[in-house]
Amino acid sequence: MKIPRPDLLFVNCRVLTMDDQHPVAESVAITGDRITWVGSDRDSEGLVSGANRVINGLGRTLIPGFHDAHIHFLAYAASFQAVDCRPSSVSSILDIKNSIEDRAQSTRSGQWIHAVGYSEFDLLEGRHPTRWELDQAAPDNPVRLIHRSGHACVLNSRALDVVGITNSTPEPPGSTILRDLKTGAPNGMLLEMDDFLEGKIPPATRQELASNVAEASQVLASLGITALQDATPSNSISRWETFGALNSSGALSQRVTFMIGGESTTEFLRSGVGRDSKDMNLRVGAAKLMVTKTAGSLFPDVTAIHETVKKLDNKGFQVAIHAVESEAVSAGAEAIALTRTSGSQLRHRLEHCSEMPPVTLEQVVASGAVVVTQPGFVYASGRRYLAETAAANHPWLYRIGGLRKAGTRLAFGSDAPVIDPNPMLGIYSAVSRKSQDGNVVALDESICLNDALEAYTLGSAFAGRMESDLGAIKPGLLADMVLLDRDVTTIEQAELTEIQVNNTVIGGSMAWDIEDQ
Repeated sequence: MKIPRPDLLFVNCRVLTMDDQHPVAESVAITGDRITWVGSDRDSEGLVSGANRVINGLGRTLIPGFHDAHIHFLAYAASFQAVDCRPSSVSSILDIKNSIEDRAQSTRSGQWIHAVGYSEFDLLEGRHPTRWELDQAAPDNPVRLIHRSGHACVLNSRALDVVGITNSTPEPPGSTILRDLKTGAPNGMLLEMDDFLEGKIPPATRQELASNVAEASQVLASLGITALQDATPSNSISRWETFGALNSSGALSQRVTFMIGGESTTEFLRSGVGRDSKDMNLRVGAAKLMVTKTAGSLFPDVTAIHETVKKLDNKGFQVAIHAVESEAVSAGAEAIALTRTSGSQLRHRLEHCSEMPPVTLEQVVASGAVVVTQPGFVYASGRRYLAETAAANHPWLYRIGGLRKAGTRLAFGSDAPVIDPNPMLGIYSAVSRKSQDGNVVALDESICLNDALEAYTLGSAFAGRMESDLGAIKPGLLADMVLLDRDVTTIEQAELTEIQVNNTVIGGSMAWDIEDQ
């Protein structure tokens, strides 16, 4: 077979292809946006002289591009301009107040101040800030301080006034407005209130958005991320159009799969937007369904979950169910299992699966669901999990080894901006089950390095129903790949956190080259 002249040729690499037929190679040729040849260095000699560019991997590892199967990209991009209140930047409520006060000094009166990433577990006081403490930092500005989880936030008094939350505001279903125990007044802490706040807080300007997105996209490229699946539950037609504009402008390098908020599925069906699109740069993905136990009971209830999943399945939507608590995971698995008995082939997903005692794991396996989880949570929050979870339940946290052994398909993501999107941190925790500070969480749930890499590449493509175009290095697939700075098959586990990306290629084009930095 005649091989087209390569535009780009990688040689002398440790190629981990994620292709079962040819799992390891040394050289890869790219012509246009597709892979045209994979083989040995010896067989590539005739291609070298004709290639437009040759990259000598020097024995380092070349893998398919990392594919973040669960991220909130616009929130991640917005975090670049927000006040940084992550544990790496603040250690107390006083630190948070000082950081917000510093921002207020350069912010005009009445303009919103956004702060992100705080974790009450890591604060000296061991609690959440209140509206009144944020008032002290910025009395003339509405302030929104987002919790590290993304499922809670604190508003100061001015912000509560702007969004219309008063002493008599009823709680939306599944949401909680925390209140002062003596007066009953909102203390500023809101749980699962994003839908309520949508449209009440001014969005970034078009210029701010484009700048933030370009910066975020470049950071993701530097981490080797070539594709992402945006799992924001409030995704709508309007936000789809925003992604379309960002994609067209070139601000966003990664391929995007856009999950649809469950409330917007009818609108998408009616408009026909994105349905059956072959565009691999921006495409519609699963319908996102939130199942939570934040307010003390499952919301929606089991009957509603089953009905919603059945309805979406009948309409042809793949469903991605947010399920953290074991009760939520169990209800989601049951709903997916019911669609399977009806012959559905839509490859429904369970997102997170944070708590899985044995009976729940068995339900998940039997359901046939794809599990999209975040081993990076173990790295970022392992100490907190061990401290706040009963010791008897530690073996059931973020189980991936048991799922893998049972044959469940795994896909990995970061849930950024909840945690750092660096895939290597998640891969390290997947194989070591260690947190950043050395705590070990459910060691028996570890998986091997190759399985972890697969979950962040081919597994994510499979979860998004894109494995015929992405996720492996083999002829005919899109040329998305990453050259790491060492041979990952020969290093100690601890070195995984130190790995950098030398080159990131998306569709045959160089999206990141460390030599250009």
